[in-house]
Amino acid sequence: QVQLVESGGGLVQAGGSLRLSCAASGRTFSNYVMGWFRQAPGKEREFVGAMSGSGSSTYYADSVKGRFTSSRDNVKNTAYLQMNSLKPEDTAVYYCAAGPLTSWTVANYLYWGQGTQVTVSS
Repeated sequence: QVQLVESGGGLVQAGGSLRLSCAASGRTFSNYVMGWFRQAPGKEREFVGAMSGSGSSTYYADSVKGRFTSSRDNVKNTAYLQMNSLKPEDTAVYYCAAGPLTSWTVANYLYWGQGTQVTVSS
């Protein structure tokens, strides 16, 4: 089992930045791919980005590429999502997730954080 606890969401103006954190406990953190997803009201949960266990490989949705950066600290068992140049359409609940394989599919992730709200005002 892996427990994930997110923090760092909030309200920010368009063009601003936020950094989300995802603290993990349980099994060896570095064994897991970490994914980031988001879900806006009335929409399905969508892929934002993913990162290999070592952090050396990262993948992003086209909608956030160049603006969002994922990283991880395997000593602190924490993953991060740095979000810059935020837009109102980035407003959603953001989730971190852990799984065995790099994937943009929700079903391929085994463990999920509780979610944190990000609201971007225009």
